[in-house]
Amino acid sequence: MKTWEEAKRTAVSLHWLATLLTGCGEIAAGVTVEAIAASDDPDAVFSAWMRAWSRRLVISRALTTVREDLAASARRMALRRFETSALPPPSWVLSPGTTKSDLERALLSIDAFPRAAVLLLVFERVPLPDAAVLLDAEPGLVRKAQAAGVRELTIILARMQGWRSAAANANQLTNEWDHA
Repeated sequence: MKTWEEAKRTAVSLHWLATLLTGCGEIAAGVTVEAIAASDDPDAVFSAWMRAWSRRLVISRALTTVREDLAASARRMALRRFETSALPPPSWVLSPGTTKSDLERALLSIDAFPRAAVLLLVFERVPLPDAAVLLDAEPGLVRKAQAAGVRELTIILARMQGWRSAAANANQLTNEWDHA
């Protein structure tokens, strides 16, 4: 029974990773099934090794299915200037009540290339040179995308918890004043 539960948790985790990389649950389901089928082997030792490898298979196949979207997003990223929008204060921390669904919603609202960079470099701890190969981009662009993605993720999660930048507060006051 423990093996079955472990297999289910692995499949759910792989599906979630593929969903975040592709931005589409349906594509993620296909990618996950392909990766799990590729790692199925009756030899227990080899099978365990393949299950560990299945994360890499999911990453590779998920990125392949959205290659055009990633390329377009990478071009946008290359043209992007460093953002100066306000970040939450250094004392801000993620609420312990933040759910997996909240994190998914925040990640999926980030453009494909910076989201993939964050997922690979931060969540999956893929080395930068390997991430650059997977994303078919220069390491410098991947690093820039990671920085932008982490910044966006932080701002989105903070806003979900009710944080508003001083500029957003000023705009809201102006709008309220205009409508009064």
